[in-house]
Amino acid sequence: MKDHALSLVGRAYPGQGKNVLREYLQARILETLQREQATRALVFQGGTALRFLYDVPRYSEDLDFTLEGDVMAYDLRGWLKALERQFKREGYRIQVSLRQRGVVHGGWMRFSGLLWEAGLSRHASENLAIKMEVDTNPPAGAVTETGACRRHLTVRLRHHDRASLLAGKLAAILCRPYTKGRDVYDLGWYLADRRWPPPNLRLLNAALRQSRPASPPLTEDTWRRAVARRVEGMPWERVQADVSPFLEGPQTLLTREELLALLRPA
Repeated sequence: MKDHALSLVGRAYPGQGKNVLREYLQARILETLQREQATRALVFQGGTALRFLYDVPRYSEDLDFTLEGDVMAYDLRGWLKALERQFKREGYRIQVSLRQRGVVHGGWMRFSGLLWEAGLSRHASENLAIKMEVDTNPPAGAVTETGACRRHLTVRLRHHDRASLLAGKLAAILCRPYTKGRDVYDLGWYLADRRWPPPNLRLLNAALRQSRPASPPLTEDTWRRAVARRVEGMPWERVQADVSPFLEGPQTLLTREELLALLRPA
């Protein structure tokens, strides 16, 4: 398994070896979570879910979940220990850590020496870190499905449906206190596909109420204007700098004008 991971780097698009290696490890993490029956409690969401389920052409760093299911089955500490055992059996040097303060719980898996073995780092001690986050108090209104992720291997997971994934991305763009270029890239990818359903407004408004209780609810007629105003104020150089290292192959970011055109009502 480890030899296979290292071999993937040699076949990667130039400059994308680290992303490919991380993504393979993400797939293995999802496989172990499935085996540990974590999907009884967890629902896959966010940019990595978009990548694994719908092939968005950009890589992602973190694994994001919501706690929506059998709450009594939730055991992030136990799942991290299972992941640690699994990877150590396969010859990886890994350390796991857990943060359970606050609503969003975080688990980190740090693979030591792997980047050096893959020829991606000059420092044998440099870590490749993957974070797993669980929102234990997610906004109401998400619709979930069970589907197969077929990137590197096949794993069946519960995940947010397409309208809910878009709502989550819009909430991130509207509420995040800083600009994240990967959110902007994903937004353009969503909107460019006219077959993609409109956002789950119940989920979007519930997420906005959590972050900005006084904000008026968005409607079918107003959500595009609200997002456009946010996009107009973004420092585009920062948007490009954030997303560029994660784009697959010769992908490019839309210009601000192109994105605003997609946000205009059809």
